[in-house]
This record gives sequence, C-alpha cells and structure tokens, in this order.
Amino acid sequence: MGVHTIETESASSVPPAKLYKAFVIDFDNFVPKAFKAIQSVEVIEGNGGPGTIKKVTAVFGGETKHVLYKVEAFDEANWGYNYQIIGGFELPENVDKVSVETKLVEGPDGGSIAKFTAKFETKGDVLPNVKEHAKAESKTRRDAFFRAIETYLSANPDYN
Repeated sequence: MGVHTIETESASSVPPAKLYKAFVIDFDNFVPKAFKAIQSVEVIEGNGGPGTIKKVTAVFGGETKHVLYKVEAFDEANWGYNYQIIGGFELPENVDKVSVETKLVEGPDGGSIAKFTAKFETKGDVLPNVKEHAKAESKTRRDAFFRAIETYLSANPDYN
C-alpha cells in the first residue's frame, strides 16, 4: 500500500464566493443543471454535512455510471471543502480511497483559483507514469468542470 499525492489548480472567471456556492453549497441542485451528463445527485446517508454520503449518477457514452463520495469538511469562511471518493467509476481498481482537499482563492480579474490536493491510498505500488497520467487527466477534467460552471453561470446571471 502507498499514499500518492497529486496537486492541481484550475482557474475560473467566476468569483470565489459564487463558485463556492455553486460547487459546494448548492452542489446537489446545481450540478445536474450545469452538466447534461449528470443525471442526479442523491444523499444516501446523512444530512448534507460532514459524514454525508452522496451518489452522483451520470451517463457517459450511453453508459450509466455512478460515484460515491463522503463529505469530510466544509470551511465556508475560507472557501474550503474536503471529501473522499469511496466507490464507483472514479475509484480505480488498485485504489482503496481518494481524499480530496479543495480550496478556492481569489484569482486575477475577480475570478478564482481552485487548488486541489488528492491523496490516493493504493492497494499496491503505482508506477510514476501512471501517477503523471492521473494528474494530467484530473487537471483536464477539473478544467472542463469549471468551464461548464462558467458557461451555466454566464447563461444564468441571476443565479446567486
């Protein structure tokens, strides 16, 4: 078993407070509206706070997939959010769990910089090229995620 850490950043033109509200506070309602592939977000256990387990169901290439994650912590004052991926298509076969720490900071021109630290607890050793591939894939997906949020918020300026 090993622990492998990947750090990435994504920039957004959306101010941190608005991005945090959409991405964290209103996630369950907002994400299915902003992402056509995501069909639903269900609370499996808990009340939405730390310890809550959620199931996100999406359709990719005609195939329905899901991911389970557990809310670890909110820090609304500092735009922080931590969660664990505990099951589903986002959890690779050789990984026990993925812990993700997210922090939004003010970016240039009123936008945001989202900083992500993902810790993968593996069942065995992960080759360095696999880790680099995961980092590149994570960055690409997160950037696309933020582009979709920006597109939705631009088309719906009254969202707050």
